[in-house]
Amino acid sequence: MTDLIIDSLQRRMAAMHSLYYQAVSTMDLDHVNHFEREGVLPIAFSLFHYTNMQDSSFFVLTGQLPIWNDEWQDRVQMAINDHGKERPVEDMIHQRIGDFEQFKAYQRAVFDRTEAQLREVDLDELMRVVIPHPYPPVVASTYSARVGGEQGITVLDGYECWIYQHGLRHMGEIELARGLVGLGGMTS
Repeated sequence: MTDLIIDSLQRRMAAMHSLYYQAVSTMDLDHVNHFEREGVLPIAFSLFHYTNMQDSSFFVLTGQLPIWNDEWQDRVQMAINDHGKERPVEDMIHQRIGDFEQFKAYQRAVFDRTEAQLREVDLDELMRVVIPHPYPPVVASTYSARVGGEQGITVLDGYECWIYQHGLRHMGEIELARGLVGLGGMTS
């Protein structure tokens, strides 16, 4: 059963990452930075938000520091150097990527690190509690708080909620937004 759980998580994560790779390989900077109208976030927001949140979540899951730093910001040139989780849509509609090739390099580094960690993980590590009850206010209203068991949020819950399910949510936004810029969806 252990092998099945870990194998499934590894395959699903790689498949979800492959959707992001497909998306960025079929878009250009004009597509990702397109501003549709007030209240509609650009693809640049979804791409950076998700990748940067995966990078940040990795610290909670593994203790490894995020990859994103001032050097990456200088290379990628995000208009807003923030994943935007705590910021309103009115701010984040202005998110833009400056250097799309450098963004793709950052995305690849984050995704590769996650997949490498999952190749090494064991069931004991997946069951480790990373946020016990009672949850702090910033966590208490989240989806992962609903998923967490009596013991709290485990590493497995974090991978499932913060990385996998969160990634699929934003991929749905990206696929919808691709239609707004004249591109099609990628899956059926």
